[in-house]
Amino acid sequence: MAHVISDACISCGTCEAECPVSAISSGDSQYVIDADTCIDCGACAGVCPTGAISAE
Repeated sequence: MAHVISDACISCGTCEAECPVSAISSGDSQYVIDADTCIDCGACAGVCPTGAISAE
């Protein structure tokens, strides 16, 4: 099950740098996670300053 980024995202980019499989990219208004690429490791959730990332 992939992680998802909520509207609490402030587009800081911290999560993108932390992702070991490059599943996170900048979207139109916030960062997004590609569910097909995400390996559900949770590394991104651990570094998100707003807690915007959670398991789907």
